[in-house]
Amino acid sequence: MKTIGFIGLGLMGEAMSKNIVAKFDGKVAVYDLNPDAVASLVSAGATAGTSAEEIALTADVIITMVPRSEHVQAVYAQMMPFLRNGQILIDMSTIDPAVSQAVARQVAETGATMLDAPVVKSVPAAIKAELGIYIGGCRESYQRVSHILAMMGCNQIYMGENGSGLVMKVLHNLQVAGIQNTVNEMLVAADHFGIAKADFQQAISYGGASNFYLTSKINSLIAEDYSTAFSLQNMAKDVGIMKTLLDESGLNLPGVGLVKTVYEQGLASGLGGEDFCATYKVVKQQSQH
Repeated sequence: MKTIGFIGLGLMGEAMSKNIVAKFDGKVAVYDLNPDAVASLVSAGATAGTSAEEIALTADVIITMVPRSEHVQAVYAQMMPFLRNGQILIDMSTIDPAVSQAVARQVAETGATMLDAPVVKSVPAAIKAELGIYIGGCRESYQRVSHILAMMGCNQIYMGENGSGLVMKVLHNLQVAGIQNTVNEMLVAADHFGIAKADFQQAISYGGASNFYLTSKINSLIAEDYSTAFSLQNMAKDVGIMKTLLDESGLNLPGVGLVKTVYEQGLASGLGGEDFCATYKVVKQQSQH
């Protein structure tokens, strides 16, 4: 493998691709619709790509990290005529598993292979290459690129066939969202009964209810600082994917509907660009009705 292509240089993609540039003994070509994002990576040692088509023509391994299903479909449609036998494409976006599976089938017709490899944790972990990565697709292809994934994350697990990495990612994020919603409700209740947030967090740590969301977000919630590490709109997207999976499978999980309602209200209130812990404001507002 002489060249890695990386398409999608947003908050996560920028940090992830910079780690590859720093660690890969070869050429890293990057592309994004935002020229400033490309320039930032070029200053870090990457080569600027002019289009997704160019990346498809020149790279042995291609990584994509874009926001939504429609963006994955668009990027892969541009690359598809130029893909060739032996290439491995790794989509690290969080999208609808059914869409990913359909794209993977199209890729397979070119002789190339596509893996889904969504990540967990947010920007600080991406910067430190401490992401968790869930892989779906051909096991042999995964084994060929596991060392590249290790440049971006400290934990990776093979989940099975195409789409299974994405299903696991959505399950993970819904558990986070469910824990988060409970924490938000209890913080609102604590405030109502005169218990300070810092005291609440300390008291919780003495028992069995301590959790990463509370310990990692308590200072932000106390300061009412909703600077984005993982946006509310991105978590809302994942909640929506989970609801679609449930509807399609006939599985009924009431808690998912509750969380979806909170995120829909957050989007309607214009909080989509804030950190997902801004749902605290939604829960607080709802409690006053």
